[in-house]
Amino acid sequence: MQRYSSSSSAKNLCRKILYHRNQIQPIRRPCDVFINHRGIDTKRTISGLLYDHLLRIRLNPFLDSKNMKPGDRLFDKIDTAIRHSKVGVAVFSPRYCESYFCLHELALIMESRKKVIPIFYDVKPSQLQVRDDGTCSNKELQRFRWALEEAKYTVGLTFDSLQGDWSEFLTTATDAVIKNLIEEAEENGKRGRLCVVQDY
Repeated sequence: MQRYSSSSSAKNLCRKILYHRNQIQPIRRPCDVFINHRGIDTKRTISGLLYDHLLRIRLNPFLDSKNMKPGDRLFDKIDTAIRHSKVGVAVFSPRYCESYFCLHELALIMESRKKVIPIFYDVKPSQLQVRDDGTCSNKELQRFRWALEEAKYTVGLTFDSLQGDWSEFLTTATDAVIKNLIEEAEENGKRGRLCVVQDY
């Protein structure tokens, strides 16, 4: 008899927890860091590990495979995340430039004048080129090439997956993200103070 009552009280407790969980809508704050990457190349390695590392130190990173759910509109969700993020991390891999989505995201990040940390993962900056495969308009190709050149001429990090120290790299990349977030906050603080002074 006791077994029945403890099992039914456990079921009731589970029902209450699930009910309350469904009633509470989590408050989503804008992402601190948008991780731009070619999923098939880096989602299970460098991009996924960096996402987890940033999450553990209580930052709010955005990685499409972690932050999106079935039914989300791809461009709406990603474009919004980029616009509201503070810093961008572009993880360049050997086949990065074959992805329209990667180049679109990179162009948005660069156009929004976000601080960007390029990570060259098993690729040299000189190896990255936007090629005309006939699927993009000339305007898009020009936009993508401009964004890629801007990123290539931004000081970044390099990583060789065969010889590099993963732990050391994740620490270095996280430190770079934190430094850029602090600089961004300081710049926004100065802009905020400047706006207040100009209002008077």
